[in-house]
Amino acid sequence: MTTVADAPLDPVAESLLAFWAEAGVDATLLDAPFDRIEAGRALLRAPPPPKPAAAPRPAAAPQPDVSAAVADAQARAAAAGDLDALAAAIAAFEGCPLRYEGAASKSVFARGDPRAPLMVVGEGPGAEEDAQGLPFVGRAGKLLDRMLAAAGLEGRVLITNTVFWRPPGNRTPAAHEQMICAPFLERAIALAQPRMLLLVGGAAAKSLLQKEEGILSLRGRWFEWRSKDGAMELPALPTLHPAFLLRQPAAKKRAWRDLLTVTERLDRPHRPA
Repeated sequence: MTTVADAPLDPVAESLLAFWAEAGVDATLLDAPFDRIEAGRALLRAPPPPKPAAAPRPAAAPQPDVSAAVADAQARAAAAGDLDALAAAIAAFEGCPLRYEGAASKSVFARGDPRAPLMVVGEGPGAEEDAQGLPFVGRAGKLLDRMLAAAGLEGRVLITNTVFWRPPGNRTPAAHEQMICAPFLERAIALAQPRMLLLVGGAAAKSLLQKEEGILSLRGRWFEWRSKDGAMELPALPTLHPAFLLRQPAAKKRAWRDLLTVTERLDRPHRPA
């Protein structure tokens, strides 16, 4: 009688077994046949598993009461009789969220001549400014100082920012942060009485001039800055931020032309009204 072991193999099966044997396969994975195609079809017919419940969204961070903070800043700024008193008022002010988000310890107000004919307004302090408590003292500030000196403006400027605490990660100040600090900046302009403003960078230019255009469009053009109450009006020239010039040295010639424009206007014979 012929047994299963003695039965001749199908040539195709024999060839396939030889291929797997040569490849090193000498054992089966399962003891019984398993129809994987049918198993896949069964999975397709099975109902989908229920979706897990969505995790609750974290509560949004509370937004500052901007109107109350602005009112507080206005009262403190109005009470300051000189720039030293204004610097102290800013240092004591707790209404700006930047004080608790990006700043290490100090408020950063101003440096330069309090009676300077030109006020330079930048965006906000960075790491070096936060550490020293003075605006524009890092790499960008050193470049600004060299450019001002070369343009004949050394010793003729008072330098400040739109916000007085470092934004986290040196990001651009938010509009509500600038709005909260605006009464202090406006009071600084009123106390210093400069003849004109140089607005350094897009955030400063758009905030003070209430413009939506980018700095590459605004720079080199004279505008009129007006105080909120309309009592003050000054010519203001936007220009490129020195931090941008460090990244794009080819743009320095445009900023240089802006500074020469400021110097030329400052040095014109003053005609009394």
